[in-house]
Amino acid sequence: MVVVPILIFFIGALLGVLVGGALCVRYLRHEVAADIAPRLRRVQLQLDNLETAINLALVTRYAEISGQLPASSPPRRSRADGS
Repeated sequence: MVVVPILIFFIGALLGVLVGGALCVRYLRHEVAADIAPRLRRVQLQLDNLETAINLALVTRYAEISGQLPASSPPRRSRADGS
């Protein structure tokens, strides 16, 4: 009959460790997310700036290429049969 109280104690201890670990993991996840959020915002802003610069370079290059093409002659198409 001594075994039953010992088993109840061990089950309670295991549940306590499990609940304590879950609370600890939840707290750590919250703190890590709070620490990373400002850095993620800064990286996102840098990526947005880089995307804007690349788009500007592409549009500028496209405008330069379009300005160099002769406007009087339409582009020639080749036929599929080779003639």
